[in-house]
Amino acid sequence: MSQSSAGSIESVLQEGRKFAPRAEFTARANISSEAEYEKMWNRAKDDPAGFWGELAENLTWFKKYDSVLSGNMPDTKWFNGGKINASVQCLDRHLTSWRKNKAAIIWEGEPGDTRVLRYQDLYREVCQFANVLKSLGVKTGDRVTLYMPMIPELAIAMLACARIGATHSIIFGGFSADAIADRNNDAKAKVVVTADGGWRRGKVVSLKAAVDESMERSPSVEKVVVVRRTGSDVTMTPDRDFWWHDLMQDADTDCDPVELDSEHPLFILYTSGSTGKPKGVLHTTAGYMLGTMMTSKWVFDLKDDDTYWCTADIGWVTGHSYIVYGPLANGATTMMYEGAPNWPDEGRFWNLVEKYKVNIFYTAPTAIRAFIKWGDQWPGKYDLSSLRLLGSVGEPINPEAWMWYHRVIGQERCPIVDTWWQTETGAIMISPLPGITAAKPGSCTKPLPGVVPDIVRKDGTSVGANEGGLLVMKQPWPSMLRTLYGDHERFVSTYFGDIEGCYFAGDGARKDSDGYYWVMGRVDDVLNVAGHRLSTMEIESALVSHPNVAEAAVVGFPHDLKGEGICCFVSLKSGDGNDELIKELTAHVRKQIGAVATPDVIRFATALPKTRSGKIMRRLLRDVAAGRVSTQDTTTLEDLTVLEKLRQDED
Repeated sequence: MSQSSAGSIESVLQEGRKFAPRAEFTARANISSEAEYEKMWNRAKDDPAGFWGELAENLTWFKKYDSVLSGNMPDTKWFNGGKINASVQCLDRHLTSWRKNKAAIIWEGEPGDTRVLRYQDLYREVCQFANVLKSLGVKTGDRVTLYMPMIPELAIAMLACARIGATHSIIFGGFSADAIADRNNDAKAKVVVTADGGWRRGKVVSLKAAVDESMERSPSVEKVVVVRRTGSDVTMTPDRDFWWHDLMQDADTDCDPVELDSEHPLFILYTSGSTGKPKGVLHTTAGYMLGTMMTSKWVFDLKDDDTYWCTADIGWVTGHSYIVYGPLANGATTMMYEGAPNWPDEGRFWNLVEKYKVNIFYTAPTAIRAFIKWGDQWPGKYDLSSLRLLGSVGEPINPEAWMWYHRVIGQERCPIVDTWWQTETGAIMISPLPGITAAKPGSCTKPLPGVVPDIVRKDGTSVGANEGGLLVMKQPWPSMLRTLYGDHERFVSTYFGDIEGCYFAGDGARKDSDGYYWVMGRVDDVLNVAGHRLSTMEIESALVSHPNVAEAAVVGFPHDLKGEGICCFVSLKSGDGNDELIKELTAHVRKQIGAVATPDVIRFATALPKTRSGKIMRRLLRDVAAGRVSTQDTTTLEDLTVLEKLRQDED
């Protein structure tokens, strides 16, 4: 279903369970009463300039701003006239307190090697690499591509770029040479920072080779810096390629931060487009830093003695906002892990939780469903008693996965913050506040202060309670994207062209009678079955609630009678599917939802096509279900063979 579809979306998922936070958690929480939340939310809605202006006192400024907010969406500016630097928020201001000797980053490589960087260690290395970049000719306003594994040097390179006002563009370490070249060219990157390789499931991912190939089509790139991570043999081109350790050896450990405008571009992050080239989402400095800092504090209830672990890759916005910028701005201890969650076995994550006594654990529903498939015995081998808060990010979490997470990992005592946000929003928008919100499995609950959402029909009118529609934002917020790099017209039409005066990035949702939001997935994924507009996420949740099913993806396909038929791709916990199980699953969906959602086709798959951040690529499955050859952007697809196998099974 396209974004231009009119009308509301029928909600058929029923979920009545509710879980209030424990009194001892609430007593220590950063936001500890519903009245405090309501006061903050209403203040931010009625007086956004006053609300965000007060919170901006939490940032360190070279020069205070002249105005908090100017302009209307889509062209808003925050903290105009202010002078600031993102690396100062994450480093310098912690060096005048006891935090200078606190662990900033705890890192473990897949082979088991470790590093701990205190705030003063991180400061020194960031300054050194900032000086390295300057020695390579990088100036304020230049773009730098980072194509690296999950190693501390990636965070160091990000903050070094921020320190001198170079805009970083991080590409997930695993994209193809073509994808690197496309992004280099769109950003007109001057320098690429990479590594010889990274470790993934015991094997070396050859990053430098992909960069070398991309260089043939990246005319703007002048220099390449290479971290020696795996010791693999790589080709070093004279006068172009330099080893990180050689350049760092004599670099000064002090580098004055550049005083940048509040709206100076901090980073570009490319997100896949449904057609054509990827979109270069651009975030600026002050508003983004304030948004990530405050949401980290509110949602994760960060305390000074916490060990916080977001399992995302920094190649995705989750890693930008909630491994690096948000936690470090709060002076937190943030963990980084290089490798796969199932190497050398399926207990690796839980081993790390026990080893580092992790208190806050933030991961994706895709990972949670994988944990379920691997079996309860793996987390059962480890002491998870240090955990006090769990989080979910990336897509709506189905209720049964939420319940497993609550029961097995949280041991029925940890609040779960199910967070809704996007690359474009920069920071978390809708989420439980763990000290006060009674969670409902599958709901991201209520908007954070400063976030004013609505659920509307195509004509912009609001829908009723429990009626599905388009999830929009009616007021600007500081961490929102400012443009698509080099294509402002596409930015305006993509995010502000559907509903007048509102930001809309493609998700459907409903709001229940308690004011809780339930994200129903991409509007592109809504089915129109015999006149009923149904959310694929709700049908998927019904399938996953069956004890044999690990994961499901539901898409539509052309149907002569109903307009659109329901095709379900199902991955089982174990064993193979058969006709008997198809009948059982069909009956199960009918019982859970009703006859209107009866699957027309159920296909079993050992794996589903996913992006490297773990999201199922349903638009590609729509092509498979319809028997079409896909012409869409597949640069973010993790494993192309999964798609081919599904097509072969069809034949």
